[in-house]
Amino acid sequence: MIVIENLHKSYGDLKVLKGVDLSIKKGEIVSIVGSSGAGKSTLLHLMGTLDRADEGKIIINSENTSVLSDKKLSIFRNKHIGFVFQFHHLLPEFTALENVCIPAFINHTPKAEAEKKAIELLDLLGLTERMHHKPSELSGGEQQRVAVCRALINSPAVVLADEPSGNLDSVAAKDLHQLFFDLRDKTNQTFVIVTHNDELANMADRKLVMKDGKISV
Repeated sequence: MIVIENLHKSYGDLKVLKGVDLSIKKGEIVSIVGSSGAGKSTLLHLMGTLDRADEGKIIINSENTSVLSDKKLSIFRNKHIGFVFQFHHLLPEFTALENVCIPAFINHTPKAEAEKKAIELLDLLGLTERMHHKPSELSGGEQQRVAVCRALINSPAVVLADEPSGNLDSVAAKDLHQLFFDLRDKTNQTFVIVTHNDELANMADRKLVMKDGKISV
């Protein structure tokens, strides 16, 4: 599903990634841990095509993303990659249902089809009664579950999560962690999760440790 070869990334004089090699199988849940500044989020952002590497190759779903133009990269990202961040980034003026539908609309999915899929996802994640509520009317855990629905709306090949439970209380975090594994079992989607949460990291099929810009385990 994902193949990364000799990935390098610097910001000015600061070398953040120093030759990362990694392969991840379809349906695998991989956690990435390490101290702050080790390069975890940078690696995730490069994997998600939100930034470009200085050197190296990233292949996702047999597509070499490193050689795509910005326009083609944007289309690829919308169709094949879902994102869940520490802060849900829901648009406050829209309902949960509308927030989930937005990536589908960007993908030119017809409104009725997008809403049908969004309702199915919200139901799957226990949010049927909350779909017409705006983010300010939802709990932190509910907001993050809406963000997960939004990440899944286009049936992406891979879901990338950056500290997804970092802003949640322990109960909501535990529920979110279990949700990732339930979703993988139902959809066979691939998850790559950057986290400082030891419980979540240890639940993964594989835990990778980043140190000084490289994967050490």
